[in-house]
Amino acid sequence: MNHNLLRNFCLITFALIAPITLPAGGIQKSLNQNNYPNTKEIILNSNTSLYSVPEINANKLLVLDIGTTLTVLRNWKVSENEIWVRVELASNKLLDNPNRITKGWIKM
Repeated sequence: MNHNLLRNFCLITFALIAPITLPAGGIQKSLNQNNYPNTKEIILNSNTSLYSVPEINANKLLVLDIGTTLTVLRNWKVSENEIWVRVELASNKLLDNPNRITKGWIKM
């Protein structure tokens, strides 16, 4: 009886305390502090490479054409002169190829 009571107490305590330390909500807020444009969509005025991670030496996923509309998901400020934006390409999720690349990073 005491063993089950102690085990249940530990499980309930863990369930109440552990989620506080998980990054699910807290880290998202800090990543979105640096809102680059106030709008959530941008239109490219030049050909731009879409990268897998916010590093200039990262894999280029594809080259985006002039006039491509992108939805801004989050920003990453490396330094005063280097700002990266996580973007999503417009797509029709029902008709497009499910393996098509739709998200990546661009350097502003």
